[in-house]
Amino acid sequence: MSGSRPQVEEQPEQAPAMERIRTLFSAEDRFARHSGIELLEAAPGQARVTMEIRPFHLNAAGTVHGGAIFTLADFAFAVASNSHGTLALGISTSISFLKGASTGRLFAEAREVARTPRLATYTVTVTNDGDEVVALFQGTVYRKKEALFPGAVAEETAGNGCA
Repeated sequence: MSGSRPQVEEQPEQAPAMERIRTLFSAEDRFARHSGIELLEAAPGQARVTMEIRPFHLNAAGTVHGGAIFTLADFAFAVASNSHGTLALGISTSISFLKGASTGRLFAEAREVARTPRLATYTVTVTNDGDEVVALFQGTVYRKKEALFPGAVAEETAGNGCA
């Protein structure tokens, strides 16, 4: 989903639901908005977000605070895991920090690895604006039986392989 990666093409029937998900997460995730995170792309099982590094993101060492990087990755994870229209809530996450950052932009790209009717797993790669990997995140969600928003259809069945 970055400049060197092919963009995901949505199927025509997915477009209205994806637009609703983009609007929902851009407007309603107040913590992500407060943190300066922007949703760039969303497609079924995928998301790409960005955050311009600001002084309030920096820790005492002058690098982006691990919590800010986690928040960026977690937001991409939330969008990707809820992109099927079924309410998905994180139950387990882990992150590894590989490189510091102190200026520029960070990007987080989430991809679905596996999805069953009740659980789904995602990987999120956080990169800097030089396309260097800053952190790797993995998360699992519990997929509830309810739709994410009015008008969405909660999936009763889902594939159990890669999306």
